[in-house]
Amino acid sequence: MAVLQEFKCPCCDGAIEFDTASQKMKCPYCDTEFEIEAIKAYNQGLSGGKEDMTWDTVPGTQWQVDETTGLRTYCCESCGGEIVGDANLGASECPFCGNHIVMKGQFTGDLKPDLVIPFKLDKKAAKAALKKHYQGKHFLPKTFKDDNHLDEIKGIYVPFWLFETDADADIHYKATRVRTWSDSNYRYTETQYYSVIRAGQVGFQHVPVDGSTKMADDLMESLEPFDLSGAVDFETAYLAGYLADRYDVDAQQSIDRANQRIRRSTEEMFADTVRGYATVIPVSTNIRLQNGKAKYALYPIWLLNTTWEGKRYTFAMNGQTGKMVGDLPLDKKAYRRTLFGLTGILSAVVFGLSWLIWLL
Repeated sequence: MAVLQEFKCPCCDGAIEFDTASQKMKCPYCDTEFEIEAIKAYNQGLSGGKEDMTWDTVPGTQWQVDETTGLRTYCCESCGGEIVGDANLGASECPFCGNHIVMKGQFTGDLKPDLVIPFKLDKKAAKAALKKHYQGKHFLPKTFKDDNHLDEIKGIYVPFWLFETDADADIHYKATRVRTWSDSNYRYTETQYYSVIRAGQVGFQHVPVDGSTKMADDLMESLEPFDLSGAVDFETAYLAGYLADRYDVDAQQSIDRANQRIRRSTEEMFADTVRGYATVIPVSTNIRLQNGKAKYALYPIWLLNTTWEGKRYTFAMNGQTGKMVGDLPLDKKAYRRTLFGLTGILSAVVFGLSWLIWLL
């Protein structure tokens, strides 16, 4: 038995039919007429929305034998994290959990990074940035700010996969415009409904995805942006005096997150072009990616760890721009005092207004 395809009206969502008189598709509810090819393309867009997520290149190159001679891997026996450093690193603390790490052996395997952004800011700048991060935090406990000391501060290169692609997108929106007016008897509201379609291509370069499970993705993304104009071809000399986290999420495993970031950015850019309407609601989104490539890069990050009242606090600073992020403890007593004070002021204002209205 044949299955008849139902075509939706872009204006009112009603089922439209072929009109023999006009030889067009016509909506019996709003009387809008459409060319057959146009309505077919519109309905195909509604049934689409799948993304072509093919990435056709493999990032990075293999290490040469002489390049790894001075490199060692160090393993944390507590959290299992592995970092790479030079042979002179010696004993140290794990930048992720604070426990001691031990040398594991000669560095082998993994891909060689394509790019590295060298550290632009030193340890003193990181300490100064943390103090500045404390400023203006009214609910930060005074003892944390005045008496707390850093347990450790480490400069570490964090592995990132950088994705670039072209995104072809077709996005359909439903939008409205509202007009109101009144006369001596009535107030009128007119709502006009529109079908808005946006289509085009957007190019993306260097979309970063953190390649380490030990570094929280939201923490790393909050340190963005990094300036890729400051990136250089990787040389082992840049690792001298710093640690380098070994990636444990490869490029293939990072594709889903890259696709999410690219899709979200595409939707935001297209939505920003739909202006002049009272309401805008996306109906269907069809994003196709092509010419996908990926590179392997190391980003410079300072990690600062401190312990206060038995809890560990970790802060991170962009080693290129100086942007500092990290959670701070809350002075609950000061917060409650302020909250109760505001509540009291608000209650007094409401009471005063009520008394004034009663008098009038």
